[in-house]
Amino acid sequence: MFRRPSLGLAEISWRWSLGFAAGILLFFSFVEYLDTLPVSDADLLLLRSHQPFLISHAILHIFSGSGPRLVAAGLVLIFAMTLAWIGTASFGRGATLKGLVDHFGEDKIQSARPNFSAGEGARQFRSLAGLNFFRVGVTLAALVSCVGGLLLAGFASSTADPSPGSATLIFLSMIMLVWLAWAMLNWFLSLAAIFVVADGRDAFGAVASAVDFCRARTGSVLAAGTWFEVAHVVVFVVASSVVAIPLAFSGVLPAGVILGGVLLVALLYFAIVDFLYVGRLAAYVAVLSFPEQSLVSQTVQSPLTDSGSQSSLTPRSGSGIDPDELILSDIQ
Repeated sequence: MFRRPSLGLAEISWRWSLGFAAGILLFFSFVEYLDTLPVSDADLLLLRSHQPFLISHAILHIFSGSGPRLVAAGLVLIFAMTLAWIGTASFGRGATLKGLVDHFGEDKIQSARPNFSAGEGARQFRSLAGLNFFRVGVTLAALVSCVGGLLLAGFASSTADPSPGSATLIFLSMIMLVWLAWAMLNWFLSLAAIFVVADGRDAFGAVASAVDFCRARTGSVLAAGTWFEVAHVVVFVVASSVVAIPLAFSGVLPAGVILGGVLLVALLYFAIVDFLYVGRLAAYVAVLSFPEQSLVSQTVQSPLTDSGSQSSLTPRSGSGIDPDELILSDIQ
């Protein structure tokens, strides 16, 4: 994060560009939706009456019958932003991981994975897009599961025998289990992107490589993920405390100044979180580039040569003794 801050800035660039574009799209879509609402002279008269009851009646009349248009616009927006996220995230993640692989040394990762094949260009983009598509599918399944949990909790409390406490407990338990499953699957799919860039794997092969990597290097992966998650929690606590400072002056400063202070703290928080995310990816790439040795390597030093210098032999690893090799008793 500190030696190559350009990688963190690249992460911020593609994430914030996508978020800004999505915000602009939502804003103009909302404006266009408001333009489709019919407002009659009677509605304008009721809105200008300054009477809450008449104003609410006018608003209900204006928005009546516009629900299908709102749902259709929402579906189109979700579909468009999902496609934009898949494409942008595939390009951005590929560029970030390529920089990380180059930083730690592509030759080390190649030696760690004998079946290495350069995954670049269209093939790499397709694989990353496939992983991101799976992430979208997992998120959609999590949302549907939350709705199912809400319906399941509703059966625990009926009109004849109301039990809001049991329904709430069931719903929160379902939400927690769904969130844990979503977080784990999303993390695996994010980790699998490393093997698309480093090993040139396809989407399914990258997921399989991620599972094998976690099984072989469980301790290192858990250590890196835990420390960065602790750092994330610390940043969140600090940001939550700092954001209370401008809110404390709500009765003194103008609303625009307070909103600007809160927005500044939020932007700083998101920027630090993006840097931490790149740092965690860098930690996983570093673990991949320095694999554990299954055999103990020994370096044998040869006697002094005629020139008085020592030469190092190639390290060898072995679990037994060569029976054909002469020992000192055989020579005597």
